[in-house]
Amino acid sequence: MKYFGYIQLIVLVLFIWLGWQIIDKMAFREEMITPLEAALLSAKNNRKELEKVLCHYQKNPADSLKYKAACFLIENMPFYTYSDGEQLENYKSYYAWLKVCKNKTPQQISDSVEKVFGPMKEPVKKRDILEIDSAYLCHNIDWAFKVWQEQSWGKNISFDTFCEYLLPYRIDDEPLTYWRETYYEKYNSLLDSLRISDTLDKEDPVVVAKYLMARLPDKQTLYTSIAPFSFGHVGPEFVQYQVGSCRELTDFEIYLFRALGIPCAIDYLSARGDVNASHFWVIVWDKDGEGYMSDFMTKLIRVRKCDLYRWGGSAKIYRYTFSVNRELHEQMAQYGEKVYPFWRIPKFKDTTYDYAYSYQKELVIPLEKQYRNVRNGKIAYLCASNRDHWIPVDWTVYDAGHLAFRYVRNGAVLRVATYEDGALHFLTDPFYTDREANETYFYSVGKEKKEVVLYAKTNIDGENWFRDRMIGGVFEGSNRTDFGEKDTLFIIQSRPDRLNTTVKSWSDKEYRYIRYVGPPNAHCNVSEIAFYEKNDTAALSGKIIGTPGCWEHDGTHEYTNAFDGRTWTSFDYSEPTGGWTGLDLGRKIRIDRIVYTPRNRDNFVRPGDDYELFYCDRDWKSGGKIKSASDSLVFRNIPENALLFLRNYTRGVDERIFVYEKGNQRWK
Repeated sequence: MKYFGYIQLIVLVLFIWLGWQIIDKMAFREEMITPLEAALLSAKNNRKELEKVLCHYQKNPADSLKYKAACFLIENMPFYTYSDGEQLENYKSYYAWLKVCKNKTPQQISDSVEKVFGPMKEPVKKRDILEIDSAYLCHNIDWAFKVWQEQSWGKNISFDTFCEYLLPYRIDDEPLTYWRETYYEKYNSLLDSLRISDTLDKEDPVVVAKYLMARLPDKQTLYTSIAPFSFGHVGPEFVQYQVGSCRELTDFEIYLFRALGIPCAIDYLSARGDVNASHFWVIVWDKDGEGYMSDFMTKLIRVRKCDLYRWGGSAKIYRYTFSVNRELHEQMAQYGEKVYPFWRIPKFKDTTYDYAYSYQKELVIPLEKQYRNVRNGKIAYLCASNRDHWIPVDWTVYDAGHLAFRYVRNGAVLRVATYEDGALHFLTDPFYTDREANETYFYSVGKEKKEVVLYAKTNIDGENWFRDRMIGGVFEGSNRTDFGEKDTLFIIQSRPDRLNTTVKSWSDKEYRYIRYVGPPNAHCNVSEIAFYEKNDTAALSGKIIGTPGCWEHDGTHEYTNAFDGRTWTSFDYSEPTGGWTGLDLGRKIRIDRIVYTPRNRDNFVRPGDDYELFYCDRDWKSGGKIKSASDSLVFRNIPENALLFLRNYTRGVDERIFVYEKGNQRWK
């Protein structure tokens, strides 16, 4: 009996051990479930459609790569959604109208769309993993392989590159459509002469991409950030019009290149260091792996030789991928906190180094520059500015003793924060990373107070080309309607200062007809002109005369704008040379002085508008409110060394942070 009891005990122990082994294996299996299995589980009733695709490519050993490609697409499919609805598609007619309505502004067309189709209702959200059928997925895979294998440059494209940058059936959140065959049939013939060429390198994807872009039948693009609805990516049908924002122009190139077997990607910055905007552009690689970028449908330029983003001061640049960056997700997930939305499903990778010009391999935030109140967050975010807001563009572990970010491009104003309870909590004052000296300067408010004189609410340096277009312009007087005999009243020999420049007339004669003639290749760009008699405070009036026709062909920038009393409208003649605008005074008058305003984007201080100045002292604090009485504002008792922000409550949203140094606004 004792022996029998001993055997029973052994058996019982073995059963217990085996049970634990089964439990451990089940737990291990659940823990180690593959991305493909996870995707199929999330497909629910649509799982059979996806399994059809996998079975289809498993039958033939020759389709082994297609099977792997199908696995790649399916395992990343759960992370994609799109909006759907008839009203949404109606609103996208905006892009077709924008292409053909030459006599209306984008805002007028946007308003027309809303009027015709009525208010936009909230679109229905759909998930790829629940909607995609086997026919759609197989069609995409077969066409992707077709263009990869049939083109001579395909031999220089690896399978990994193919999967990530040529195979994907979508860009991001656009509707699901059959686009590959449509684009192929429309544009493939443009490469016929390249295929028979004996001089061009037909095995280099960049050579092919440049050749294709040069031969597009329609090279006319129209950039505008205006849209009747926040669409996201609008899809392959509507981007063919090549109108809209940088997103639409970039998306067209992506569809075009991928449909013809040229792998490409979208590079992206969420916050530029010089203006309040994000930006997208296309990246393509040559047969040696060297990157070339195309911005706003312009020609491809080698990234390492491109100056475009050297001045932009964007701290970080990312590349969109179809696959989820699981490694990055796991790195951030280990800290057990809710991450900033940009990193929740990271379908991108950091490519800042590819664009490195002036950068810091390790940007260290000294302990003495950090606020003393320690935050609970375990992740620290590097934030760039957009108006008076801050946008996280990079992350690191929050270690006050060694708070450091890697590969940060210089030239931007930044600050560090944690993300807790759905809000940013700052750890530092704003600071600037200098491009030339490679040094970091903190904008911590000082005890001394000073007076500041302000002329604009955002960076007007970018408008220098408008002001330069007046150099060489001539003011003339005549007593003949055709100006057959004329005298020079003044020649503009230097860049206008700002909003209004006043000059004395060179002539003491009397004239009935007076005008401004723009210099060559300047489209007679001028915003406002005023002629005065001696001791008069009111500008002379008369019949407005000039050369009709504006570059926009919509009547918005005609010659009459130069005398409408509004500095925010302008003349933009339809031809580069020959434009002029002036007055028929109705009688002969001696001109004493002339006041002129260069074309501008209405960011100068405007009389009658309400303004408030803010300075950054941990949070934004008010430095006072003023109703402007002239083209400048004076604020007193503003802390020295402060980062500033001027808000116009009357009009516009184009406002940018700045500092006040040596009596001038320095934009950041």
